Amino acid sequence: MKKVLLKTEGLSKSFSNGGVLQHVLKNIDLELYEGDFTVIMGASGAGKSTLLYALSGMDTPTLGTITCGEEVISDYSSDELAVFRRRACGFVFQQIYLIDGMSVMDNVLAAGLLVNRDRKEVLARAKELLKAVDIREESWGKFPTQLSGGEAQRVGIVRALINSPRIVFADEPTGALNSKTGLDVLDTLSRFNEQGVSMVMVTHDMRSARRGNRILYLKDGALLGECDLGRYVSGDRARHEKLAAFLGEMGW
Repeated sequence: MKKVLLKTEGLSKSFSNGGVLQHVLKNIDLELYEGDFTVIMGASGAGKSTLLYALSGMDTPTLGTITCGEEVISDYSSDELAVFRRRACGFVFQQIYLIDGMSVMDNVLAAGLLVNRDRKEVLARAKELLKAVDIREESWGKFPTQLSGGEAQRVGIVRALINSPRIVFADEPTGALNSKTGLDVLDTLSRFNEQGVSMVMVTHDMRSARRGNRILYLKDGALLGECDLGRYVSGDRARHEKLAAFLGEMGW
């Protein structure tokens, strides 16, 4: 039986827009499991990113609870959430947010040293991860502006993994990349998931969604349905057809 990693009960999020209350997430009950590659899909405005930010402690719900292990993170203060994110979460965004004035290596080390003060240990892990994503040693001293988009995103993945997080959250990680570069990034995420890293990814792209073993579909802030695709296998046509049929049922 899979171990529950994150759990939500009655998760709701509302915003006031010009005095009008907008319900972005509506009473979501959800369990996410260790080792899964969970994909969140839905039309624009369905609440995908809002759900991702709530699950990761980047935002707080209006109502409901979010539990990670024994921690009820929805009760945490902003300072406690910051500690939780550094310790338990990794983040990969469409906009990569590397610091332009720092080298590739220093971008990674800066994230690692927030959690682990043993510079030698953090440096060893950074080297291991950079090699694992095919960032060659001659590029470690480069600045982000000297990298291709795909290289920069792979550095972003290393930064997300440097603290050995319990879960990695990815928000449209290939959205700003061309087809070939995006495929390389998806291969990298899939490879780490195969090694046991839990992933939660928001995407509107079917090619990206096929990497997940579990697809969640949101509509108007509510969880409308889900689809179990099993573990990713390259070139599995039946997988594509199953996902396409599910999305059709959801009205995607």
